[in-house]
Order: sequence, then C-alpha cells, then structure tokens
Amino acid sequence: MSGRMGLVLAGATLLIAAVLLPNTAEAQFGLRGGPLGVARFAVGHVIGMSRLRHARMAVRGGRYRSAALRSQDPRGAERGQASNPYIIRAALSAQAALAGWRGGRSPQGWWRHPDGSYGWAGPVFWPFAHDDLANAVIFADTTSISLYGYGDIYAAIFSPYAATELAAYAAPQGRRARKVPSIESICDASDTGGLPVDRIAAVAAPSESQRVALDELAAAWNAARDTIRAACPAQAPATAAERLGLMRERIEAMIKATDAIEAPFAKFAGLLNDDQKARLNALANDRRAALASRQPKDAQAAAACKPDYDPRYDEKAQRQYEQLMQQQWPADDIASTLRLDETARARLEVLQDTTLRTMETLSACPAEAAATPLARLAAVKARLQTMLQAVNGVTDALDDFEADLSDEQKAGFEAIGPKRGA
Repeated sequence: MSGRMGLVLAGATLLIAAVLLPNTAEAQFGLRGGPLGVARFAVGHVIGMSRLRHARMAVRGGRYRSAALRSQDPRGAERGQASNPYIIRAALSAQAALAGWRGGRSPQGWWRHPDGSYGWAGPVFWPFAHDDLANAVIFADTTSISLYGYGDIYAAIFSPYAATELAAYAAPQGRRARKVPSIESICDASDTGGLPVDRIAAVAAPSESQRVALDELAAAWNAARDTIRAACPAQAPATAAERLGLMRERIEAMIKATDAIEAPFAKFAGLLNDDQKARLNALANDRRAALASRQPKDAQAAAACKPDYDPRYDEKAQRQYEQLMQQQWPADDIASTLRLDETARARLEVLQDTTLRTMETLSACPAEAAATPLARLAAVKARLQTMLQAVNGVTDALDDFEADLSDEQKAGFEAIGPKRGA
C-alpha cells in the first residue's frame, strides 16, 4: 500500500471513528475538540490529499441497475423468485437522480446512500418518503430512514446539479424528456397506495368494530400520504437556502403525517386482543426474514454500521470512505473564490462546524426497531424531529454566512457544488 493511500485510510478511520465511536476516537487518537474536532481534522486536513477513482462505484451502479431489471423480469415470478423492493428502489432513485446530472453521462453520483439509493433525485428531496414511513411503522424497517443525514444536507448546500440540469427536471422537452423524469413523476414514486389494509386484515382477522377502526386508520393514512405528496416542490430549488427549505418542508410534512395517523392507529390497536397484536407484530418479523433471504450482501446498508471492521480489507467500507472523501468541505475554495473577509470566514467556519455536527446527531446506523407499530411510529417521529432540528441549525448558520455577501459572492458560492462534481 502506498504512503498516500495509507494517509487516506488513516484519515478515513479517524472520520468514521468520529461518526460512530466518538468517545473511542478521542481517547485512542488523543485529539482535542471532541468528535467534531476529529471529524474536522479528517475532513479538512487528510481527505483533501487524494481523489480516488470511481471505477468500482460505477461498476456497482451497473450491478444495481441490472439486478433491478432482473427482479422485475416476469420470468422470475414464474420461477418463484420474488422481486427485491430495495434493489428496485435503489435503481429507480439512481435513474432519477443521475438522468439529468452531467447530461446523464455519469454512472455514479457522490451523494448516493450506502444502499445504492439517492436522497436527492434531481430537485426532489426524499422521493420515497411515504414508502419509508410505511416500511418503518408497519414492517419495522427503519434502514432507509436512518440513511438520511449529513450527506443529504451536504448535497443541499453544495448541489451537484447545474442550473440547466435542474431545469431539465422542471420542464422535460425533446429527446431528453424520454430520459429525464419530471418533478411530478419523481414525487409520484412515493405513492405506494396507502396502508396495507388487506395484509393487516388477513393477519388480525378483525371483528366488525375493529374493521371500522381499521378503515378509519386507512383513511387517515391516505390523508397523511397526500400531505407528504403536497410537500413536493412545484419547481426546482435554485439555491442552497431553497434546498434546505425544501428539506425542512418535506420533513415537516412527514412529521405531520405521523401526527395524523397516531390517534386512529392507537384506537385500532386498542381494540385488538393480545393474540391479534402478536400476529400484527409478526408482520415485521416475516418481512425481515423474507428480505434477509434474498438481499445481496452489497445492498445491505446495515453493514455500514459495524464498527469492528478493518477498512483496508473491507471493500464496502472503502467505497463509503471514498464517498465521504468526495463530500469534503471546500472551505479554502470558498474563501479564495468569494474573497471573504475575516467576519465571513468566521461565519463560514460556523456553517462548516454546524453541518459536520450532523454526522454525530444523524448517524446512519439504525437502532433496534421497537416491538409494536405504535412504538415504531413514535421512534420515527423522534428521528424526523432530530433531522428537522439539524436542518434548521444548518439553515440558520447558512443565513448568517450569506447575510453580508454580495449577489456576486452568492452566485459564486452556488457555482462551487456543480463545479466540484464535474
């Protein structure tokens, strides 16, 4: 291993330790400033030493698309092979996210999630928001929700898309209209049809009064889905402030959705006997077992949460480190391009620190799912509230940073993201 690669891996180890093992990192490496200090050290001083090749990531992207096509092959159903919804979703969000980026020529984008999906698909944040909510509450699968965090906030500040690329999503025309999905079509991807009433009824075998309560829950769930759908953008956000604002609106809509279904869910659950509750809770266990039996190892995001691997021998970990390295803060580039004075530089440092701190508060490692749907609903709401608080904090720091910038400086700031992704 070359000396440069050794430095890269060392820096990556420091960064991941800061995110996943803050106390251990500070004790082991003797760095001051706590977890944030470790993260800033890695991002600011080590990560910039190397720009790693993207060949493996491109190949992996091809595997996701190929697997998605195979999973939708009707011949597979005839052979009794069930499709994998995670691979399908990863492929669909990748197609939407990369269709407009760099003219659709790049096979892999740096802002992707560890499971192959994308939190930003063109101008849309969280394209599968409703689907993720249903999976987490009904089937105890919080993985997708847990993957939203620092990388998505970073992508909101330094958007990988140029203005012309975002415009393609807003008004697809001509030949590109066949390749670049519209904002509306991306938003529709989250509409999965509402609560799985038939499955719940099949396992719970509700009485007449219980069925009435279940129908009320289904109606509330559909209204919650519409709330999330309504929070999709009507046009592409053009600035970092607008993108963070869209993140806030989408997260607030999801929180509002959890509030809307809480009371009818509690009413329905309260009418069930212990045996019915156990069968309803078993839906989550059955789902996990079915997915585990057919999910490829490289599509399991949970692997990213194991702190006891050696990054030198773990290809998946190395890919994730490469991704974090591409999300380094271009502080020097910003300061020199925008010709910042001391006050602006200090505000930029606050913005950087505030954003990096979301690595700690929004770790990608999901906690053990709660045993009941109502408890999982509360956990999802708490997670969303934490995300909203993080986005609000970054928004405030960005507002302070841009408060005294000229229009020319603001335009220069917006150009840094697309320029670095080219």
